[in-house]
Amino acid sequence: MEFKDYYKILDVKEDADLKEIKKAYRKLALKFHPDMNPDAGAEEKFKQVAEAYEVLKDDTKRAEYDEMKRYGSSSEQGFKAPPGWQPSGGAGHSASSADFSDFFNSVFGGGQDGFRHARQQQSNQFKGQDLEMEVPIFLEESVSGMTKSLEYQVPVFDGRQTTQLKKSLKVKIPAGITDGERIRVKGQGAPGQGAAIGDNKLNGDLFLHIRLVPHPLFDVQGINLLLTLPLTPWEAALGIKLEVPTLSGKINLSIPPNSRTGKKLRIKGKGLKNKTAQGDLLVIIKIDIPPETSDETKELWKQLADAEQYNPREDWSN
Repeated sequence: MEFKDYYKILDVKEDADLKEIKKAYRKLALKFHPDMNPDAGAEEKFKQVAEAYEVLKDDTKRAEYDEMKRYGSSSEQGFKAPPGWQPSGGAGHSASSADFSDFFNSVFGGGQDGFRHARQQQSNQFKGQDLEMEVPIFLEESVSGMTKSLEYQVPVFDGRQTTQLKKSLKVKIPAGITDGERIRVKGQGAPGQGAAIGDNKLNGDLFLHIRLVPHPLFDVQGINLLLTLPLTPWEAALGIKLEVPTLSGKINLSIPPNSRTGKKLRIKGKGLKNKTAQGDLLVIIKIDIPPETSDETKELWKQLADAEQYNPREDWSN
């Protein structure tokens, strides 16, 4: 299979810190997010970027990936994991869904198509295995709910050997689902032994672990969303009315004069929703200056400094 160079996908150096990795992810995710880029191939590129970020943001996964990268990235016959390779997380390591590549699944999935076979039921030897998988969904999907088509493989034992049976399933993801929640789909795991044809009572169950895909603009804080709003110094000083994005479309927001970096503006009801409450959108002001300054602009800044005579450090002790 093809080796995935996650550093190259995010366009960061191999010694990049988490801040650099997150900044690179946000830039590329904003460029390729399906809601913002209708071009053919944009969604696939977004998935590659999300996959790279999923690994490099996690210290354990990144260390395993770096080890694997040293082993197999230069093979002319395609990537193959070392004999006996197993992630250090063992059975507890997060599985991936089929939304990620075969390479990701081979290194981090712990099994075919991102599955790991959970415990064999000890109380009944004829009970089929439970299966577990991660299901990545977008924030927009968590707000409105959706029906997601899944494809996975189920181990089937015929009395002599175990084979993998491909299975398709449509599952309803309810609105208000949050990151880390688990959905149980009864009877959709591995088939039990000794049951009559059509009897699914002995089948194992399928457990879906919900994972919210990091959004290029919004951070999640409980059921609230955080949006960093960059402003020029003059916009912050004079105030301005702007269009800002929400998960349900753009809205007009008035920025009051003399807004400082870190000031939070709360937009009620524009966050996430769970079974009992509706979250808000918190817009956080961040003052940004132009990357380059002309001689004329520098002179204007000097005039402003002379006219204002403001010292933000006047309360510092001598």
